[in-house]
Amino acid sequence: MQNSFNKILESTNAKSIVILLPTNPYFDQVAAGLSLYLSLKDKFDVSIASPSPMLVEFNRLVSVDKIKTELGNKNLIIKFSNYDAENIDRVSFDVEGKVAYLKVIPKPSFAPPKKEQIEAQYSGVLADLAILIGGGSEIHFPAINTKDFLDVKLVHVGIRELRLNEGREVISFARQASSISELVANLIKENELKLNEDISSNLLMGIEEGTRNFTGIDVTADTFLTFGQLMKAGGKRMQKVSERERKSFPPGSIPGEPPKPQSPQAPKSWYEPKIFKGTSVS
Repeated sequence: MQNSFNKILESTNAKSIVILLPTNPYFDQVAAGLSLYLSLKDKFDVSIASPSPMLVEFNRLVSVDKIKTELGNKNLIIKFSNYDAENIDRVSFDVEGKVAYLKVIPKPSFAPPKKEQIEAQYSGVLADLAILIGGGSEIHFPAINTKDFLDVKLVHVGIRELRLNEGREVISFARQASSISELVANLIKENELKLNEDISSNLLMGIEEGTRNFTGIDVTADTFLTFGQLMKAGGKRMQKVSERERKSFPPGSIPGEPPKPQSPQAPKSWYEPKIFKGTSVS
């Protein structure tokens, strides 16, 4: 499999790549997808999306805020919210030099849309290559069944084969591993893709979560070798803090969490000696 991933990128002349996470992705899948995204983004126009919103526990992964829940990068749509379209007389398009202008002209006696009523969004998918992370069948990647993906080449990276409907082709990089993060780490190494501290840290966390702290049955000596190589590359381990452990830490001691507000100062009388009178029991 040496350099075959690079050959796919070169043969498809992939200028735009979208990385797709499955529905309700696991931590390991998110870590692996983000790592591949960070490894490719300097050379390609790459985006990453998930049909499901991210969980709070994923926030410790680098660049998790780059994951979109809606695909769209082909057509720009300008929408006027809370504005009656009947008030618009016409819309014109002008170009002055290299600057484009869209002019909205209201009907007489009507005001134009306000700035705060303008919304810009994208629709459609402009991609040459879609990389599917994990999953087991098409049902985990609803986007690929839309018309925008009819001519998009599909590549799958996972620890089990992806089942697709008849007539659909996918280039598979599925192979046995302790986790998808371990697989992606080896894919990055084999193809000499970018590997830095952020990417390594994501992969370290993905491997630990995916293997349940190395207790999974698919953990091998190669898993530990890959883990060590990621640490050598600058990766930092950030263990998940349980709710029970979280309560035992002093306020503000957990990175990313603001200090808890201090309780009101207790009255002085609380600290003064108190005399209690006992009662006899017959």
